[in-house]
Amino acid sequence: MNELIAYGGVALMVILTGIGSSIGVTIAGNATIGSMKKNPDALGQYIGLSALPSSQGLYGFVGFFMANTLIKDLLTAGALGAGAAWAIFAAGLSLGIVGLYSAIRQSQVCANGIKGIGAGNNLFGATMVMAVFPELYAILALLVSILTFGVVRGLFLAA
Repeated sequence: MNELIAYGGVALMVILTGIGSSIGVTIAGNATIGSMKKNPDALGQYIGLSALPSSQGLYGFVGFFMANTLIKDLLTAGALGAGAAWAIFAAGLSLGIVGLYSAIRQSQVCANGIKGIGAGNNLFGATMVMAVFPELYAILALLVSILTFGVVRGLFLAA
C-alpha cells in the first residue's frame, strides 16, 4: 500500500505538470496563430513565448526521476513506510498542482505579449520578464519537492 501511495504522488506530479504545460502551450500557440495574421515577421518571438509554459512539464519530469530513485532505494532498504510514502505523495501532489496552475497563468501572460507583438508593439523583453514570475512558483515547488525527497532520504535511509 505504501508503494502505491508514493507512486500515486509521482504519477500526479507528472500528470498535472504535463497537463498544465500542454494547456499553456496551447493558449500561447493560439495567440501566435492569431498574431501571425497581423505580423508574420515576429514568428521567432512568438515561438519563444509559446514555449515558456512547457517548462513546468519538465519540472514534473525531473521530479519523477528523483522520486523514482528515492522510492527504489527505500524499497531496497525495506524502509518505505507510511511516513515516507505520504511525504513523497505530498511532494508530488504539491509540485503537480503548482506546476499545473503556474503553466496556465504563465501562458496567459505570454499570450497577451504575443498579441501585443502582433499589433506592432515592442513587448518581447517585457513579456519574458513578466512571464518569469508565474514560473518562479513552479521552480519553488520543484525545490520544495527536492528538499522533501532529501529529508525523506535522510530520515528513512540513515544508517
